[in-house]
Amino acid sequence: MVGRRQWSVAKQVFLLQVALVVVLVVSGVLALFLQSERDTQSEATRRSIAVAETFAHSPGVLQALAAPNPSKVLQPLTEAGRKAAGVDFIVVMDTHGIRYTHPLPSKIGERFVGNIAAPLAGRTYTESVHGPLGHEMQATLPIRDTHGKVTALVSAGLKVKNVTNEVDRQIPIILTAGAGALVVSTGGTALVGRRLRRQTHSLAPDEMTRMYEHHDTVLHSVREGVLIISDDGVLLLANDEGRRLLRLPADAEGSHLSELPGLDPETVELLTSGREATDEVLFAGERLLAVNQRPTDRGGAPGGTVVTLRDTTELQALSGRAEVARERLKLLYDAGLGVGTSLDVRRTAEELARIAVPRFADYVSVDLDDGVLHGEEPAPTAATLRRIAVHGIRSDHPLYERGRLIDFKPFTPQARGYGSGHSELVADLAAATDWRAQDPQRTENILEYGIQSLISAPIRARGVVLGIANFYRAKRDPFDEEDLTLADELVARAAVSVDNARRYAREHTLAVTLQRSLLPRALPEQSALDVAYRYLPAQSGVSGDWFDVIPLPGSRVALVVGDVVGHGLHAAATMGRLRTAVHNFSTLDLPPDELLGHLDDLVGRIDQDEGDGEDSDAIVGATCLYAIYDPITRRCAMARAGHLAPALVHPDGSVTYPELPGGPPLGLGGMPFQTAELELAEGTQLVLYTDGLIEDRTRDLDEGLELLRRALAGHPDRSPDASCGAVLEELLPQGPKDDVALLVARTRALTSEQVAEWDVPADPSAVAGLRRAVTERLGEWGLDEQAFGMELVLSELVTNAIRYGSGPIRLRLIRDRTLICEVADGSNTSPHLRYAATTDEGGRGLFLVQQMTERWGTRYSPQGKVIWAEMALRSAAPALPEFSLDSFDEL
Repeated sequence: MVGRRQWSVAKQVFLLQVALVVVLVVSGVLALFLQSERDTQSEATRRSIAVAETFAHSPGVLQALAAPNPSKVLQPLTEAGRKAAGVDFIVVMDTHGIRYTHPLPSKIGERFVGNIAAPLAGRTYTESVHGPLGHEMQATLPIRDTHGKVTALVSAGLKVKNVTNEVDRQIPIILTAGAGALVVSTGGTALVGRRLRRQTHSLAPDEMTRMYEHHDTVLHSVREGVLIISDDGVLLLANDEGRRLLRLPADAEGSHLSELPGLDPETVELLTSGREATDEVLFAGERLLAVNQRPTDRGGAPGGTVVTLRDTTELQALSGRAEVARERLKLLYDAGLGVGTSLDVRRTAEELARIAVPRFADYVSVDLDDGVLHGEEPAPTAATLRRIAVHGIRSDHPLYERGRLIDFKPFTPQARGYGSGHSELVADLAAATDWRAQDPQRTENILEYGIQSLISAPIRARGVVLGIANFYRAKRDPFDEEDLTLADELVARAAVSVDNARRYAREHTLAVTLQRSLLPRALPEQSALDVAYRYLPAQSGVSGDWFDVIPLPGSRVALVVGDVVGHGLHAAATMGRLRTAVHNFSTLDLPPDELLGHLDDLVGRIDQDEGDGEDSDAIVGATCLYAIYDPITRRCAMARAGHLAPALVHPDGSVTYPELPGGPPLGLGGMPFQTAELELAEGTQLVLYTDGLIEDRTRDLDEGLELLRRALAGHPDRSPDASCGAVLEELLPQGPKDDVALLVARTRALTSEQVAEWDVPADPSAVAGLRRAVTERLGEWGLDEQAFGMELVLSELVTNAIRYGSGPIRLRLIRDRTLICEVADGSNTSPHLRYAATTDEGGRGLFLVQQMTERWGTRYSPQGKVIWAEMALRSAAPALPEFSLDSFDEL
């Protein structure tokens, strides 16, 4: 029927085999059934005859028949024999057919149902009758006396249903055997059918015919040669294209490949090797063939190989050009990734030179304007080009060496390209007279070396020519116009990176200059601490880390370390503002917490002012640690604003991190700062640092602190400078990734011989006694020359404290790098220097103090104030200013 898919050959064969098996099984079951029924009837007849004959010849039967009542004797005997023999009845009758016995006693005396003629004639007779017990199979035979005369008959038999039951019991066995045979036969047939379906792909005969027709058509129509070769090298099949490509004769199939004319030994060796081949190139005459070869012995198939051949002669030229284009694209791609990996002009130039050798040129040199290296604008001509990079396939080339300043003549390709901004191609250097005129001797050496072609490509970015990249080729094809385009694209990728590096260098130089101008250039002279420091800028640029050492009155010293968030000019400028503010606030001699409070207000105002502008990213974030050390009391007062706590290296070599109250970073406001005081033993090292020292992406903060502890511990006698070096070597062996400020200060203490103190009574007359005591102490110190001036100063300061201050009043004299006089009282009022008129009776005392001392001032404490004055230690007494006795009215 049209549109209905015909069954495949495999399916048809399978169904036919199943039908045959079913017919055979049914026939076998029927034959077995008939045979079983026949055998059952024969068995029933045989048993009936045997039982009847056995009873007829049994002893005592004849005597029983001759008895007056035969039934009385024979009935028990027949029933016992019936049950023992397994038959349904045994009936004894006379010659007239009247029963002597019967399984049903009521039937005794009645006529026997059956044929008795044959038994009376002396023969055994079997038959099927409907008797008193039902449908029965019975055998009847005569009972003879001693003379052979028939005196009675005996019949034995089985009911038909009992015979049928025997057959029924055999039918399940017969059917089970038949079903097993059917399953085995069907299973075998299914396996054979499956194999047949796999081999025929379930195709119908007409489909298989069409398939082979199409296969033959395709095989001989494709533009690709196909060969099938046996494992012993015999050609089994060759399509038309295969014959054409290998020039095989028409009767080539069935011949060994070595016997075929026109095949060279290399071709024969490949086709008979049996190995796998993928697009191997094979020369066959003038043709260039691509050979693919695979074995055919997979899946149980016969051994051999199948070979496909393609004519790639015409594609070879196209593929060569495509390969060149691919290589150029790959070069540009690699240049995009490998050139400009850093903001370093020299490294970028070196990357450009290395990426082009040997893939594009044999030698490459990069010349940049000398100003570009310093972040400046390039010159308009090629007169100040410096060779930054030169690279080639050999190192003994005669090109200008790296670092040389070159003045290219106006007529050279380099100068023309630099001036016009367009690349210059010199395909044949030997014929270029203008190029040879630049340096005749060197250019002659270049030609003798084998360099013969040049492209000079200007390095141009944002409309500005920064330099020239020169590409040279030696003993290979000279440059052409396509190479000129590639050189332009290659240099263009590097030009942007060079310009970015130039701009970065300019900004970096400005930032570094600004930062260096804002950081301390030298540590001030003081006696309280032995100080060493290290400042390492980040590899990516300057930042806002700073430190400071500020001498304070009374031989005290303030240590400061801070960190402004961010990098660049803004961070450096902000750092300078904060450092200046700390210096200004320190002149007020404020405690650390109050100083940080003022600094916090300043940062908040800076944020408010800069946050109102367009640059919202200029908001300041900063941390700071401020500490004041007093060498007289050996106490150190510290406060911090979001900064890391310092490390203390004790005289026994142990390292601790003191518990300092933490404060918020500067600029947040709203939270007060707290000062903590520590008493430090002489020789203790106080280590202050910024987070760039211990923080890193590869480790957490606790690990960094532990590394710092390890670098400092166990070396109590090591100098602060050596400690700085050991810390940097341990924590930053590869250099810092962020700015690092490190300050190490070893404490010193002033001895009791350097300090003298007196309690001052609130009585002006006590001033004279103090002057005598001070004079004596200065004599002990060998400072007799300073005695007169110091008497005047302390007289003024003590008199003012008695007159205008409140108790208690104390006088302290300190001999350090300077001679320091301190007068402390319990009031908060501070004297002020003023100009005294001629008619004024007072007001000249502080003017006298200012003239006699290096500096003076007031600092406040929780107990009141301290007025101090410092005098330089001189070998000769200073010249005293003119004054009248009125100046001592206060005394």
